[in-house]
Amino acid sequence: MKLKSPLRGWETRWGLFFIAPWLIGFAVFYLAPMAASIGFTTLHMDLANPDRQHFVGAANWIRALTADPEIYQGIGRTLLFTLVTLPVGFAFALVMALLLNSRLLLGTSWFRTLFYLPTMIPLVAGVLIWAGVLNEQTGWMNRLIQTATGFHAVGVAGLRWMADPALIYFSYTLIGLWGLGNTILVLMAGLQAIPTELFEAAEIDGASWTVRMTRITLPMLTPIIFYNLVIGLIGLMQYFLVPFVLNGGSGFPDGWSNFIMIYFYKQSFDYNNMGYGSVIAWIIFFIGLLFTALLFGTSRRWVFYAGEKE
Repeated sequence: MKLKSPLRGWETRWGLFFIAPWLIGFAVFYLAPMAASIGFTTLHMDLANPDRQHFVGAANWIRALTADPEIYQGIGRTLLFTLVTLPVGFAFALVMALLLNSRLLLGTSWFRTLFYLPTMIPLVAGVLIWAGVLNEQTGWMNRLIQTATGFHAVGVAGLRWMADPALIYFSYTLIGLWGLGNTILVLMAGLQAIPTELFEAAEIDGASWTVRMTRITLPMLTPIIFYNLVIGLIGLMQYFLVPFVLNGGSGFPDGWSNFIMIYFYKQSFDYNNMGYGSVIAWIIFFIGLLFTALLFGTSRRWVFYAGEKE
């Protein structure tokens, strides 16, 4: 029988002591609200009139799954936006990380600081700045395009970034690119963790830049890519602040910005139906969980961990 070392018990107690604040915070601010929201799904809860709340059983779930097309439309818009912005955002962050990690770039520290600075600006302020930049009448973007190409981009007949259903998701994506400093930083850390001996050996063997990128850099970055995909997917399933700040959650233009999180907010706080809003929140949670499970399930086929045993 293996006896437990007194030192190991002492380390365990001190470890639990130091993480106790986090555990308490997690239990109070995450687990408890989640457990409460499960109970809310069985109630009709009018926040403006608490005395009117009553038990409805599975009625909220039945309505959400079978009688409310707006939920499926909101999920569809959210997934479509994810298909647009996730690959574009990741490709942009990867290119920027490669450039900022290049030995040929002068003033590397300055450029790294400049690309990270937008993450320090409050998101609401950043969104309002971009609303001005993308304004069809006075925005810099349209004026630059018109000056550079001669295309009539300024005015109602020009590029209406925030009002054209064909451009609205690209506008939101452009706003998101401005705040990718954290993703760029993580990718740069991954690039700098790749052993230089691999590149030196490849250069000696005459491997081109393309071969080094596809056979060394990208495979060694797959754990970082996997992490960013999971974080990005979860974040986009909760996409809310940008469309809410720009148009108050009205769905403008033509309902294309009425994402599932916007619908959750409307039901919970505009219509004061917290019970039905809790059902929508759990639906969002299960969809995010499903896609995260799919990513983890397929990760063995394409994610490479250095030193991993077959």
